[in-house]
Parts: sequence; C-alpha cells; structure tokens
Amino acid sequence: MPTITIDPVTRIEGHSKITLQLDDHGDVQEARFHVTQVRGFEKLCEGRPFTEMPALMARICGICPTSHLLASSKACDDIMAVRIPETAEKLRRIMNLAQIIQSHALSFFYLSSPDFLLGMDSDPAERNILGVIAKHPEMARDGIRLRQFGQRVLETLGGKRVHPGWIVPGGVSHPLQADQRDLILSELPEAIQITRRALRWFKGQIESFRAEVRSFANFPSMFLAMANDHNEFSAYNGWLRFIDTNLNIVADHITGTDYQNYIGESCNDDSYLKSTYYKPLGLHDGMYRVGPLARLNMCQSAGTPQADEELAEFRELERHSVLSSFYYHYARLIEILFSIERMETLLNDSEILGKNVRAHASPNNFEGVGILEAPRGTLIHHYRIDQNGLIESANMVIATGHNNLAINHGVLQVARQFVRGKKLEQGMLNRVEAVVRTFDPCLSCSTHAAGAMPLDIQLLGADGEIIDRLRR
Repeated sequence: MPTITIDPVTRIEGHSKITLQLDDHGDVQEARFHVTQVRGFEKLCEGRPFTEMPALMARICGICPTSHLLASSKACDDIMAVRIPETAEKLRRIMNLAQIIQSHALSFFYLSSPDFLLGMDSDPAERNILGVIAKHPEMARDGIRLRQFGQRVLETLGGKRVHPGWIVPGGVSHPLQADQRDLILSELPEAIQITRRALRWFKGQIESFRAEVRSFANFPSMFLAMANDHNEFSAYNGWLRFIDTNLNIVADHITGTDYQNYIGESCNDDSYLKSTYYKPLGLHDGMYRVGPLARLNMCQSAGTPQADEELAEFRELERHSVLSSFYYHYARLIEILFSIERMETLLNDSEILGKNVRAHASPNNFEGVGILEAPRGTLIHHYRIDQNGLIESANMVIATGHNNLAINHGVLQVARQFVRGKKLEQGMLNRVEAVVRTFDPCLSCSTHAAGAMPLDIQLLGADGEIIDRLRR
C-alpha cells in the first residue's frame, strides 16, 4: 500500500511526523500523527525534594514554562495543605494570563498566519514568519509586539521571560511593586488595539477558508475544561467538566483527587505521545478536545466586556458547540482579549500590592494534584512523596496528550479531503500539517525531550518504489 510520510511536521513546537496510507487509486485510507521524542521528566524528577518541582518542571518547555511552574506549584500547595494568600493568587492569575497572551500570539502570528496571509498553496520557502514580515509587515509587527507584551509581563513579575522562578509552593516569592504595576498598565491599551485589529482581520478572512473550516478536525466530540459556579471563563481555579457536542454536561465537579476516575492514558506503539480519553467510554469512544475551543464552548460568558461581545459573535458560528478545529485560531484571539481585560482588572485591585504573598508549611499530605488551564488546554501535575518529602512518582497530563486522539482523527479527515492522486503537491501536504497547527501542539511539554530532523517526504508505490519525493 503506498505511503506518504511528512517528516517533520513544520511550524509547531517539537518534532513529529505524519504517515498517510493510500490505496492503489491514490485515496487515503489511514493516517497517523507520530511524536518522535522520548519522555523523560516524569522519571528524572524522582527522588528530588518536592519543593524543587516548580523550578524543575518549568524546564520542560521554553514556550510554556510558566504553565508548568503554576500547575506544579498548585500541586505543591496541595501537598502542604495550605491556602495561599489572596494577593498571591491574584498575582499568579496575572502570570497565567501573560502566558496565555504570549503563547497564543506565537501560535497565531508566527506559526499559523503564514497560511492565512500567504495562502495554503504558497511557496513553502516564503510561507513562514519571514515571508509575513516581507509581504505583511504591519501584521508581523503586531504579532511581535503582542508577544513581546506578554513576555514583558512575565519578565516584570518573574524576573525572566523564560523559566521565571517567582512562583513557589505557597504563593510567590515577593510582592509586586507599584512601578511594576504601572508599567504593565501603561502597555495594556496597545495590546488591546492589536488584538482587536487581528480579530477584525481574521473574521473577514473566514469565508476564504470554507474548505478548511469544513475539514479541519470538524467532527462531534466531547470537550474538557475548567469550570466554576458562574459558568465564566476559568483558567486558574475551578474544577474539571466534560460536555458533549450539544453542550450537555457529561461529568462535573471533577477535582484533583478523582481525575484518574475520568481520564485514562494509553500508550501508543508508533508515538511517544500518550493518548488520553474519557475513561467511562473507553479509548475507542472517549475522544475529547481541550484548549481554547473547548474553553469557549464550555463557558457561558467570558466575564469581561469586550471578550463577551466577541464570544457572543463566536457562538453564532454554530447552533450548539463550535466543532471545527479551524476555529481554534479564532478562539485564541478572543482569549487574548479576555486576558488583557482581566489583567487590567486584577492590576487595579486594591490588594494587588499587598505584602503577604506566601504561606509556609511542611508536607501535610503525601500526594498533591495541581490543575490549570494552560494556553493549549488543561494541564495536570500529580505528585506522590515519601516521608522525607522526596518525589516517589510524578504524572503530567499535558494538553497535547488530551488532544492526541482528535489530532489523529483530524489528520485523517483532512488527508481524505485534500490528498488525491499520485503526484505530491505542497498545498495538499501543508493542509495536513495545518490541521495539526490548529491544536498548537507542544511536543516538548508532552514528551519532555528535544531533537532535530530534516524534512524528507516520500510517496512510495505498492512495490516500494519511490514515485515522488520532496526534500527540505
């Protein structure tokens, strides 16, 4: 059976490949998304003091270290059985919002906008951020400025843009200063303007991508995200909730102590990335999605004025839940808008400059779970310690693992829609990669390794002979 191998998938974080199995007529029969990195962090942290975990876990990834820092600190809070000071929680929320802004800006402007601005069928040598800078400099500048804003907030609070160490078990290491608050507040108006420009532009482009909307992982599924009593957007506190395609609640009030009763993890023979699934339905029927699309399907309101207006418009796309994963891009822009608005509210809170920002305690539990909405979706850190406070075991359930079944299903759907015949075309293969980019997978996060591979795409005949080949 002829096979197409796309190796690696480009414009994502990490290293992976896609294999497509064709019949003798050139029609796609099977498709698989393979992650080619090896997991390591869950083992190497064993035997380390639990207090080291936040700083250690931040090293999993250079793009979303703050998300791991936060989830890990929440797990350590649980081990210590402490309630962190209110000011510390608000400061952690600001840190998480800044992470969402910078990560979403990277995904939308740097990794995916070349497809929107230059075209899915454009020359791959130009279909990248440098091509965007050359042909659409204003859009490129907006993307750079927006990501810079998010990173600057991380640096202002945490001391560094990458791997900040400010968030610690029990809260944060030191208070926010008035001049730091004022600096961040001064940059919010420009960030709002950039985001609103991007939203207006993207909404005007959707009609040009109807074929992609129809086929980019567009299927019924469950969704998982954090929820709260007000049914508002929740990224830091709350519980887990599963909903179905019609927005009906499937399971609710899932806390850290019982997530394993609802979320199963399966290893794959052809990938180092595990697949998670809704345990009561099993691996075959338990597929669900997480991330911006899931969060906007989950909440009834964002909780901020401008984001609520955009959310109402977003909801008009479908009668019930929004199913096409192409709309992950749209959802990211709405979440950026929400994050900036919520950040402003928190910075103007009268308690934000409070000095009580850390609770101190020894271990009071032998187990702790921290749950957070990272930019790419629900993130779970689960630790067990011994009597000396040393890590006995650690389990990290990453957003890309949650989405793995849906990514594979989406790759097959897109390949069947666009890949035809026995002649390779860059545009058809780019769409197969682009459906993966809608999920914005973070493969270092989900497998905890690094590597480098060239691009070599081969189309093989039934007899194993190379029919066509593309190299980069």
